[in-house]
Formats: sequence, structure tokens, C-alpha cells
Amino acid sequence: MANGSESEELSGSLSQSTAISTHLKLVLLGFIICASLAGNLLVSLLVLKDRSLHKAPYYFLLDLCLADAVRSSACFPFVLLSIRNGSAWAYSLLSCKVVAFMAVLFCFHASFMLFCISVTRYMAIAHHRFYSKRMTLWTCIAVICMVWTLSVAMAFPPVFDVGTYKFIREEDQCIFEHRYFKANDTLGFMLMLAVLIVATHIVYAKLLLFEYRHRKMKPVQMVPAISQNWTFHGPGATGQAAANWIAGFGRGPMPPTLLGIRQNTHTANRRLLGMDEFKSEKRLGRMFYGITLSFLVLWSPYIVACYWRVFVKTCSIPHRYLSTAVWMTFTQAGVNPIMCFLLNKDLKSCLQLHFPCCRTKALLPKEPYCVM
Repeated sequence: MANGSESEELSGSLSQSTAISTHLKLVLLGFIICASLAGNLLVSLLVLKDRSLHKAPYYFLLDLCLADAVRSSACFPFVLLSIRNGSAWAYSLLSCKVVAFMAVLFCFHASFMLFCISVTRYMAIAHHRFYSKRMTLWTCIAVICMVWTLSVAMAFPPVFDVGTYKFIREEDQCIFEHRYFKANDTLGFMLMLAVLIVATHIVYAKLLLFEYRHRKMKPVQMVPAISQNWTFHGPGATGQAAANWIAGFGRGPMPPTLLGIRQNTHTANRRLLGMDEFKSEKRLGRMFYGITLSFLVLWSPYIVACYWRVFVKTCSIPHRYLSTAVWMTFTQAGVNPIMCFLLNKDLKSCLQLHFPCCRTKALLPKEPYCVM
């Protein structure tokens, strides 16, 4: 009788702890979905609405945010339902493959896009003239289409049983089934993901090395010309002399700026990296590296778990570690907007401009003035 009562108490406590764990998972995942949708859609709205953000880096950021929003709205609800059903998949095998395909697609899309962004960040600092001339809207669209094509190519083979999409009970989701390497066909996919992450950090390291080697070279600074009796010296003197000559205050022959204005119109597109532009590009690089670093931190434990399944057969993965790693990958969908608002002053100022409730300091009214 005593043993029976003890077993009943044990089973009751286990069922109660399971119910509490399920409830906490549902609340946490619901919060992740809401935060991810709100943050990513807010950043997307700001990029689309503010014309000052219509630049190549923000187009890539828009693509990243929209992909995370779609991932949160299309994949996470099925995880929510599987948790509610007691870590079981209640739908067809085809629907499991579709959900797994979308999950892997968004993972590879983020890694490919972050690699392309790192390359463009390097070009924006090291080869700014080429970058400003070639990185147009259509170039950005081509890069985004290329990234989605490569992501589909990486995620699609398991649909035809080259690799296995399956519901993994320990992860509460449909995803790759990683098996021991002798019977494994997903090792190539995980190697590609690891190579992309490492290559992205190599590009950022090269960018930091370039800035360190050129730390004594200062970007172009616009310094006004100095006037002495309508004769200008210093930077900008030629342009100011031409303006004076047009206004009738100039002396001597026509300035060479006006003589060669038609021959030099083709050089208008040649741009140098000014001080303000250099600081802006540096801030963007810092923001995107923060996003890349968060992707690495949040996905690395899960990648380690996948390699563990592939290469280690004798020892199984601890359930607590695997569960933590999976939930870290879920969290990554809502981290990007936080990194954007923390590390980008332009986005923060646009947010305060379009949403006055987000202002930390009230704008001071302009002092009245009178014309004497």
C-alpha cells in the first residue's frame, strides 16, 4: 500500500511539473512570436517609410527583418501546437516536410545574407568609390534574389529524400534528422552553415585590419575657403572664385572651373568618403556585426548539438542542453530589431521622429526671433 501511494505521488508530481513546463514553454514562445513580429515589422516599416533609409544596407536589413517575421508567423505556431499536444506532431508527413523546409530555408537565408552584408560593408570602407557607383537598388535586388536562390537550393534536397526532414520530439519541431555519420546525409549542410559563419567573421576581421592599417589616414573634410579681399585660399577656393566671378565680383580671366565645367560633368559620380559618411558606414558596420555576432552566439550551441549527433554515437546529448540550444535559435528571430535600435542612431532617430511616444527627451521649442 505504501509503495502504491508513493508511486501515485511521484506520478502526480511528474505530471504537475510537466504541465508547468508546458505552460512556461507556451508563454515563452508566445512572447518570442509577438516580440519578433512587432520588432521586425517596426524596423521594416521605418525603412519603407523614411526616404533617408532608402540605401543598400537598409534594403538588406529589410530583407532580414521580413524573413524573421515570416519565420515567426509561419514556423513557430506549429512548434506552439506541438508543445500543446504533448511534444507530438498531429499533422501529415507532408506538412512536417513543408515546415521543416521553411525553417532550414530561413536559417540558410540569414547566414547567406549576413555573409553578403559583410562583403558590402568591407567594400563600403575599403573601396567606397566602386561601392557608391555600383551598389544601386537593382544591385541590391540581384543580391537578395541570389541569396534566396542559394537558400532554396540548400533547403530543397531533403524534400526529395536527400537528407531527412522529420519531427524531432526532443526539439518540438520538424527539422533535419541528424544521424551518425556512417548513415548521415546532412553533414554537408551543416558544414556549409559553419563555413558561412566562419567566412563572415573573416571578412569582418579583414575590415578591422584595413581600418587599423589606415588609421592615420583621415577622410575628406569639407573646410570652407578663407577670404582675403575677395581672393580665396584653401580648400574650396576654386569653386568660391567661380561663384564670385559669376556674381560680378571677380577679377581676371574666367576661372578654370567654369571653362571645364562641361568636360568634367562625367566626374560627378566619382565620390570620396567624407568624414560624416565614414562615421555612418562605421556605425552600420558595427550594427551588422552585432547582428552577425548574435546569430553566431544563438546558433552555435545547436550546431554543436548537430555535430554531436553526427560524430558521437556512444553518448547522447543531454536533454537540458538540447532544449536550451533549440530555444536559443527561436530567440534569434526577435534579436535583430533590438540590435538595430541599440547600435544604429539613424534608426533610433527615425523611430523617435515617426513615433513621438518613443522619444526619451522632449524637443525644445525654438526661440522666437525678430528681424531688425
